[in-house]
Amino acid sequence: MKKVLLGSLSVLALVAANATTAAADDKSGVLKVGVLATLEGTYTALGEDSIRGLKTALMEAGNKAAGREIEVIIQSTDTSPDSALRGARKLVEQDGVSIVIGPVSGSEGIAIRDYSKTQPQTTFINGISGAMETTFVEPSENFFRFNIDGAQWSAGLGNYIYNEKGYKTIATVGEDYSFIYTQVFGLVTEFCAAGGEVSERLWVPLGTKDFGSIIAALPDDVDAIYLGLGGGDAVNFLNQYQQAGGDAHLVGGTIMVDGTVLSSEGAAKQALIGTPSSGPQADTWDDPKWQAFVKAYQDAFEPDQRFPTPSMFATGYYNATNAMLQCMDTVGGDLSDGQVAFRGCLSNLVLETPTGTIKLDENRQAIGSNFVSEVVELPDGTLATEMVARVDNVNQTLGIDPEAFAAIGLPSRDTPACKASY
Repeated sequence: MKKVLLGSLSVLALVAANATTAAADDKSGVLKVGVLATLEGTYTALGEDSIRGLKTALMEAGNKAAGREIEVIIQSTDTSPDSALRGARKLVEQDGVSIVIGPVSGSEGIAIRDYSKTQPQTTFINGISGAMETTFVEPSENFFRFNIDGAQWSAGLGNYIYNEKGYKTIATVGEDYSFIYTQVFGLVTEFCAAGGEVSERLWVPLGTKDFGSIIAALPDDVDAIYLGLGGGDAVNFLNQYQQAGGDAHLVGGTIMVDGTVLSSEGAAKQALIGTPSSGPQADTWDDPKWQAFVKAYQDAFEPDQRFPTPSMFATGYYNATNAMLQCMDTVGGDLSDGQVAFRGCLSNLVLETPTGTIKLDENRQAIGSNFVSEVVELPDGTLATEMVARVDNVNQTLGIDPEAFAAIGLPSRDTPACKASY
């Protein structure tokens, strides 16, 4: 009986604390914003640039939202759902933040979506995590994602490599978790519908150091190999693949050719020159809004403390932060009444970003533009992505009828099957 009573008192105390926080957070006072970013493990460089993107947006806003000073509390994660959950609990239940921005990694995003349902007084704005399930399956009413997901980031790539590069058969290598499943899902649906075949799908754990067995298992009878790797995993693979004499055509997953890899030390990355890929931005795009963002990012940090151009992780957190800032201004800084006005603004916001217009669907999932690109070497010797095509208004079902899309199944090691139509 005593244990039951203590448990009840603990729950009541937590509810009271949350109610007090929500009631206190009105139009005045400091706005406490929690941030989740991968500052440990194989994706550390990705998380660090995410923070630079967020800070760029805050610098442009004078670190204020609707006149309220912003206090940012950063919590480190390591790509694991448990680390994201621990970080979110600290930010919400101990630090008392009103808004959480993040996380970086796909499986982290699914965990934060689930946690957000237990914290209705707090608004969660995704950083850049891209697993499909985060918003497609049992979405949370207080979780908003202003970036297109990993499958949407593959839009246009399957058609490009089949029709323009002439790759008819490919094999895939990917990190064994939800985001890369989503990336491969988007690629396979389009590539196979165009007439392509996927001969083999190989998976490795996050944080793999030795790729010897995977490299040895790569099939010879394919036109290209798709690499769904990022961060330290991508660099390790490239180094070992070159040492093994690998010379196959490569196709890059979105984070394989991101600035975090293209700016890494060593010559192995040169193997990526000419590699087609796709994702939410193209480094050398000449659009004035993109160029203005690149300059703001470069001006905000010393050259040895940033990448030559912002990575997609910086861009994602920049956009998420700007969505928060714009809606705070719209509601006059008022987060009372369960943040209902603030969330209504987020749901209906048409966000003009450095990479195009983003709006949300009924699941609070972004609809936006995707860029097909190839890796090029710039005159100064650095590598970047150059746009070869752009696909606008990419929705989460990739233009496929929603019922037919749902029938494909959720992304996994083997889903989707390679079919000519879906």
